[in-house]
Amino acid sequence: MVYYVLKIVHRKVDPKLNKSKKKPWLFRFIKYLVQLFYPKMEVVGLENLPDEPCVIIGNHTQLHGPIACELYFPDNFYTWCAAPMMKLKEVPAYAYKDFWSQKPKYIRPFFKIASYVIAPLSVLIFNNARTIAVYRDNRILTTFRESIAKLQDGKNVIIFPEQDVKHNHILYDFQEGFVDIARLYYKRTGKQLFFVPLYIAPNLKKMYLGEPIKFSADTPIAEERRRICDYLMNKITDIAISLPEHTVIPYRNIPKKYYPKNIQKEERNEKSTG
Repeated sequence: MVYYVLKIVHRKVDPKLNKSKKKPWLFRFIKYLVQLFYPKMEVVGLENLPDEPCVIIGNHTQLHGPIACELYFPDNFYTWCAAPMMKLKEVPAYAYKDFWSQKPKYIRPFFKIASYVIAPLSVLIFNNARTIAVYRDNRILTTFRESIAKLQDGKNVIIFPEQDVKHNHILYDFQEGFVDIARLYYKRTGKQLFFVPLYIAPNLKKMYLGEPIKFSADTPIAEERRRICDYLMNKITDIAISLPEHTVIPYRNIPKKYYPKNIQKEERNEKSTG
């Protein structure tokens, strides 16, 4: 019943609304409520942003990453968003698999229902936030074209490229395909794009920008994908473990009792004995 009530609300809001126009009242109201109750987060390291449009690569921290970036980065930052979360019929299956499929079996039926309840709101929010739809098939070229258009227009792009393969206690492995934006951007503009690492620490109420890495157009793209991803994952990990001890919000929506600390037990022991 709730799903169909929200679907009626969704019909009144055109998801194809030009994002330069005034946002629907319901979206503005929801954003206001989120800003009211979501913890204020400080962006640290703004001096690391280059003096030209760039791509920021961060740890997803489940929903914290997209929410924090929408609320606390300036209006000239646009975030990659999974295209299924922007389409009413595709939200339930995608949301359940990506967010809740690892929950204990006895509560999974509840999250099955929740995946339908959130569908209209998901479409409303992600089609009106500062987002770029990300496709996992040959339509990925559409994603790249829109991203490059934003960059050429002086905007910055934020990407959370983690996938379901654990890298270390801070991150899951990055999907490497996002680096191709730089290759296409270079062909279009002759400029070599910067990638900036971002570590989001919700428990510290801060987001940390690290030193950027520059795309090299002279290097084979396969090598460049690996070089840039390795640098970004290492840099984000280094930022995380350099901070005061805190709980890391992992990419996967696992039970909170399994959330890791940024400082591993061995490192804590070394510090205490040192």
